Amino acid sequence: QVQLVESGGGLVQPGGSLSLSCTASGTFFRLNAMGWYRQAPGKQRELVAVTTNDGTTNYADSVKGRFTISRDNAKKTVNLQMNNLKPEDTAVYYCNLHDRVVRYDYWGQGTQVVVSS
Repeated sequence: QVQLVESGGGLVQPGGSLSLSCTASGTFFRLNAMGWYRQAPGKQRELVAVTTNDGTTNYADSVKGRFTISRDNAKKTVNLQMNNLKPEDTAVYYCNLHDRVVRYDYWGQGTQVVVSS
């Protein structure tokens, strides 16, 4: 059973920074992608950033240049450094692990990020 535990959300003023962290436990294939999605009230869940086991990264256009995703394969963690936050970044952020072998998605419970003055 794979579990993803997130931490690091909170309230921040526009222009501020937050760092999210996600730790995976359990057994899964090394061929995987780990990333972050977010869902704002009344909107669909959307990709924020993703990184694969070989180091490839991909970002939503709206966060390029402001967010940085990183992972530690040995520790089974993925982090999201968010800088220059904007009110439109307000959402629940979910950690995701996509097992590319069995083609299955695991999700964390979500962590709230609020950007407001």
